[in-house]
Amino acid sequence: MTEQKSTQAAGMAFMGMIFFLFGFVTTFNITLADKFKAVFELTNFETQLVNFAFFLTYFLLSFTAGGIIKKIGYKGGVILGLLLVALGSFLFFPAAKALSFPFFLIAIFIMASGVVFLQVAANPYVTALGPSETASARLNLTQALNSIATYLAPIIASVFVFKTTAEAALSAAEAAQSVPTPFIIIAVVVIIIAVAIYFMKLPVIPTQGIERKSVWKYSHVLLGAVGIFCYVGAEVGSAAMLQRYFQEAINIAQSDAAKMIALYWGGAMIGRFYGSFMLSKIEASKKYMYTAIVIAFAIFVGWFVRREITDGLIFAGIAVVNYLAFLIGKGKPNRSLAVFGIIAALLLLVVMFASGNIILWLGLSVGFFNSIMFPNIFTLGVDGLDKGELSMASGLINSLIVGGAVVPVLMGIVADSAGVRYAFILPIICYLYIVFFALVGSKHK
Repeated sequence: MTEQKSTQAAGMAFMGMIFFLFGFVTTFNITLADKFKAVFELTNFETQLVNFAFFLTYFLLSFTAGGIIKKIGYKGGVILGLLLVALGSFLFFPAAKALSFPFFLIAIFIMASGVVFLQVAANPYVTALGPSETASARLNLTQALNSIATYLAPIIASVFVFKTTAEAALSAAEAAQSVPTPFIIIAVVVIIIAVAIYFMKLPVIPTQGIERKSVWKYSHVLLGAVGIFCYVGAEVGSAAMLQRYFQEAINIAQSDAAKMIALYWGGAMIGRFYGSFMLSKIEASKKYMYTAIVIAFAIFVGWFVRREITDGLIFAGIAVVNYLAFLIGKGKPNRSLAVFGIIAALLLLVVMFASGNIILWLGLSVGFFNSIMFPNIFTLGVDGLDKGELSMASGLINSLIVGGAVVPVLMGIVADSAGVRYAFILPIICYLYIVFFALVGSKHK
């Protein structure tokens, strides 16, 4: 029994690293788009090809990855995913030497392919690493580690990739050389984790015996998949375009914009911590205690980026508003999702027409209200399905994470033709669709 617990603890440690890893890689690439724009003098449309190359893999590979994992097992799927991430990371070095944007996109695509395998394989593995009654707690823990990574990635990118000196003072070749360093570090770490997992004794999860059934007859599944498309597209597109908009609208440096966007992802992290207990059945007294801890943590998160206490207090104030939104949701997944969708749409609408620092803080606030969208949309979308149907629905939903490829590219086209501020019309439409799904589309028919 002691040996089994030790194996499970070691397995959770490595799975936590994997969730941290693919959260870090995803957000780091989103942040990196602005660097490519400066180095290669790209249009807004061309810049968003970074996100297109990354998230297109979900559409192309989600079902394929599931089939491969069924043959090689979940452990083999995790290792294959890690090796693809490492390969894509190493390719950043020759891409920088060749000073080729298409080469960078190929490297990003290969790295993202590894992330897809990790996404498909890691969730069931965490579920298997212990009793079924505590599986939800383990998944919440790994998701929290994922959120911490998405918060740290832009901060690290601002240090390693975005120069504090003016980009104009550097040649394109010199500026590009700052890109590969963190990815080479990622590649080495990933290979070490892959080797360690290969030699670890982990539970074997059966991959046979569950027949996949069609879900096309369920409207709430199909509308939920579209909801995931809209959510990921809005989240990724808003993050990428806000980073650009901050530079234009309030005239802050590129490196500072990259650093501040960490608070967009930090807001999602705080919101997910709230969601782990606000959407549960625990007693009210514990919810108050956990809320106080989260708000105190929010002060630190807000302060940490620029080491200014004012930032920490403002960020904590937004966290309080986020808490009040949870109260309006009354712990119901569809009601909470609708409330968060309405608030996110209103925030971006004000950002489009506001001026001054209010743009910065309202834009960053959107992250708080993205926080629970994926789990709530997924839960409502697969509600009432049996195991065979759940497998098919999960594959469909994962494939429509491709929204992170499509929406940012469309936003880039709008930004080039009408201006960056008008690009936010698209995520506003996405959030309004999510409200529709929460209130109408999620009902069984």
